[in-house]
Amino acid sequence: MTQQQLDRLVSEATGEDLRAIRRRGFSIANPIEVDFDPEPDQRPPQWVDWDQLDRERADRLNVR
Repeated sequence: MTQQQLDRLVSEATGEDLRAIRRRGFSIANPIEVDFDPEPDQRPPQWVDWDQLDRERADRLNVR
């Protein structure tokens, strides 16, 4: 697949203008390269493990 084909398919799938898709810089990822991330996110995960939080609270209060 060429870059032009990818851009066209993304444009058709999203309904976005082809120029907008080209500006966003879509690229084909290599499925063998599992750690591919051109801009890795250094923020901590944005989720809460409520069971773990309850255990930590119980431990602090010595409640079981």
